[in-house]
Amino acid sequence: MSKKSQAMDSDSTGAALDDAPLAEAVQAALAEASRQGASAAEAAASLGQGLSVNVRMGEVETVEHTRDRGLVVSVYFGQCTGSASTSDYAPAAVREAVLAACSIARYTQEDSCHGLADPERLATDAVDLDLDLYHPWRPSVDEARDLALVCEDKALSADARIDNSEGASVDAHEGCEVYGNTHGFIGYTRKSRQGISCSVIGTENGAMQRDYWYSAARRFGELDSAAEVGEQAAARTLRRLGSRRIPTCKVPVIYEAPVASSLLSHFIGAVSGGALYRKATFLLDHLGKQIFPEFVRIHEQPLLIGAMGSSSFDNEGVATAPRDIVSDGVLQSYVLGSYSARRLGMETTGNAGGVHNLTIDSGEQDLEALIKGIEKGLLVTELIGFGVNTVTGDYSRGVSGLWIENGEIVHPVEEVTVAGNLKDIFSNIVAVANDVDPRRNIRCGSIRVDGLTIAGE
Repeated sequence: MSKKSQAMDSDSTGAALDDAPLAEAVQAALAEASRQGASAAEAAASLGQGLSVNVRMGEVETVEHTRDRGLVVSVYFGQCTGSASTSDYAPAAVREAVLAACSIARYTQEDSCHGLADPERLATDAVDLDLDLYHPWRPSVDEARDLALVCEDKALSADARIDNSEGASVDAHEGCEVYGNTHGFIGYTRKSRQGISCSVIGTENGAMQRDYWYSAARRFGELDSAAEVGEQAAARTLRRLGSRRIPTCKVPVIYEAPVASSLLSHFIGAVSGGALYRKATFLLDHLGKQIFPEFVRIHEQPLLIGAMGSSSFDNEGVATAPRDIVSDGVLQSYVLGSYSARRLGMETTGNAGGVHNLTIDSGEQDLEALIKGIEKGLLVTELIGFGVNTVTGDYSRGVSGLWIENGEIVHPVEEVTVAGNLKDIFSNIVAVANDVDPRRNIRCGSIRVDGLTIAGE
């Protein structure tokens, strides 16, 4: 982010974060590493602060103020590397961290793939790019409490069957980071994230169900209102009352947008560098092969203005850029940082630290249209447990959701398992709805997958 745009927003109160000490700590660490004889070094300093207020049944339950900082230093002596960290930016503490990293490097084995990112790949020209990610909101405890109380009250008063609460929360967080290396690169990042959430319990005929909802955004003004979040939490809980099991069957399954992103997470895990060079993925050697139907496009949009996963450079300072990972259903690229790229004899894709605004393109249908197109099937609204083997692709997740017959939701479902293999799941995607969930780094709508086995009664 441009240092010119780091002034405090007019809608915030309190002290702005100061990244000057972070830059000084990074530069001091790099200078000390050079004095100790390191052939290369990199350092990242971070500072974050925030407030979280949680209420339950009309009373404040917790108030948490956070202010965290840290410095991580990595040094390279040829192909040997060592890392150390500290939360103290004092010159003596920074020097001790560098000395510790140097000491560790002397005991590590040489690895020809170790080292900084190639200098020509660094985001030198994009380091001042302003992606509009920093809009701090610093509410008082009373302001945050009042919002949380409104949220919970709206949920509890929505219906007499909503009779208990797991609480409502209001969170405000902001952070900055400075990354530098001995190639001469130094980059600044500032981000904010605000959130409102609520979880309530409903009871009908002696049986209880719970559900939740939340809103998250860079700007406070872009959040759903506290009342809307509470109303949605109540509505989602009410629609689960009367849940039942269903017989084992093989039917179309729609993953609602908030949980559909998990399918893309599994895919990214399978095409990421660590899994590939360890040969621990069911998608080994699948570059250039058909994995999804031809209509599927999965791509990164790292430079989206104000989005949750936006960044002009990755954790190594490598410039990010929009790119296709899958187009026409074919795997076009892996997800690599510098180390894994070298292990594979390839080049980094700018993904040290993960993907940036991973997006699967939507079709023209909304969720309601997807439901209307199903004679019998399941809308999955919650995933339970983790039964995914990325080595074999075997997939088994406990789920809750809503049963569909003749294009209509007829009753809620619980205590069932959806099972299959990720290869088959990916190839049997029929549609992606346009109800994109923008609250995460993975941006996707609801996804329909045909031919999944549901293990029930």
